[in-house]
Amino acid sequence: MAEYRKILLDGYPVLVERDGDVLVCRDGRTVDIDSAVHLPPVDPTKIICVHLNYKSRVDEYMTTLPPAPTYFHKPLTALNSHKADVVRPQRCKWLNYEGEIAIVIGRQCRNVSPAEAGDYILGYAVSNDYGLHDFRDTDAGSMLRVKGSDTLCPIGPGLVTGWDFRGKSIRTLVNGEVRQDGNTDEMEWDMHYLVADIARNITLVPGDVLLSGTPANSRPVVPGDVVEVEVEGLGKLTNRIVEGPTPIREDVGAQPTESEEVISTALGGDWEHRGKRAAGGQGAAFYKSKLKD
Repeated sequence: MAEYRKILLDGYPVLVERDGDVLVCRDGRTVDIDSAVHLPPVDPTKIICVHLNYKSRVDEYMTTLPPAPTYFHKPLTALNSHKADVVRPQRCKWLNYEGEIAIVIGRQCRNVSPAEAGDYILGYAVSNDYGLHDFRDTDAGSMLRVKGSDTLCPIGPGLVTGWDFRGKSIRTLVNGEVRQDGNTDEMEWDMHYLVADIARNITLVPGDVLLSGTPANSRPVVPGDVVEVEVEGLGKLTNRIVEGPTPIREDVGAQPTESEEVISTALGGDWEHRGKRAAGGQGAAFYKSKLKD
């Protein structure tokens, strides 16, 4: 296994390899890992994400999986990095974390079998597939503004090669408290299957990213929260939630909403049945009151 990161050094993006607590440039320069300014470790032409995949998430939504995976896109402008801020726009309040694992393509991939797909994967990284559910009513199908708003796709801190995805823990922590706690063995469709499925009719090229799903207990976060996603063998991705400098415009387009669909999705399924558990026993109304306007 090896871990590669991209950092900003002397004003330039530089590829480095991790050696313990030090990042080593190809020209021999070294940077302390804690002082490095991280950039996304990937340079994709597309970011493709699977919907439901983890058993605990399916159970939480009291539903069943379709016969095959379904997907959505995140625009490249959503890409973000380790230790960077994640923006919750003003006039929005239902921003949810979703700890995930990113699959990174290493060579052109088209029409391969699941058994062959691993040969086309460069490596894996930690990711967080944030969702801005305020737009759930208008973009429920495409998920464009829900999942594609700026900064909502942090990936990092590094890209790890030679990692075996089987039986690995994945956790999300908010302000040091564990909120999601799952294992990759929960996945209905594993990494190789997802790559082969997409590559049947969409060519994947080096750097392309597939996000592979999240375990149960995605919940809203607010400005000031620090969100960490830990994946066994891949490291920890850390981001801070901030409020955007400007509100969502009111003079154009669909507006943020707070319907039962929005709140139900943000709190993990059916609002009436799941709200109390989501709020730590206090009820969904209590949880809702704690979110900042």
